[in-house]
Amino acid sequence: MIDLQAIIDRVGEVEPLAGRTRVLAIDGRAGVGKTTLAAELGSRLAGSTVLAMDSVYPGWGGLAEGSERLVSDVLKPLADGISAGIRSWDWQHDRELEWQQLEIGELLIVEGAGSASQKAAPFLSCVVWLEAEPALRRERALNRDGQMFATHWDAWASQEDQLFARERPAERADFRFNTGSDG
Repeated sequence: MIDLQAIIDRVGEVEPLAGRTRVLAIDGRAGVGKTTLAAELGSRLAGSTVLAMDSVYPGWGGLAEGSERLVSDVLKPLADGISAGIRSWDWQHDRELEWQQLEIGELLIVEGAGSASQKAAPFLSCVVWLEAEPALRRERALNRDGQMFATHWDAWASQEDQLFARERPAERADFRFNTGSDG
């Protein structure tokens, strides 16, 4: 079970490492509940901005590049005191959209696989790692995204395997939760 209050308390105690912004990364494989947790925390933490990595990845083959873009387009600019932004991906039409500037205050909640990469680590004030059994994760993800994700599941999982073996975000997490049936 996820201890929301422990995360909220921790976020209230940590120093900002991306300029004036504290960054909370919620990382883990597809279907573990990152989006759900980010929405819940975002509703409880006044003035927070939630950024989904789904808006940062450049398509189905772009997990590692999405992690790079998070740093270069969002975290580094915040640390430098300049405007951050993204080029969202249109998943339905498989194309990149126009650049959009982000309005980010004192707390940024980034949720998505690869959000706690080693390059992002110097900017992250707090990291939450979520995990769950593979069959449950797949069921959740396909219930959420349907056939669009089903055709890409194996390739995405392979990218996750490679990224997490190299980056090892779970080892740097402030919190680790299993989001099984009680999660």
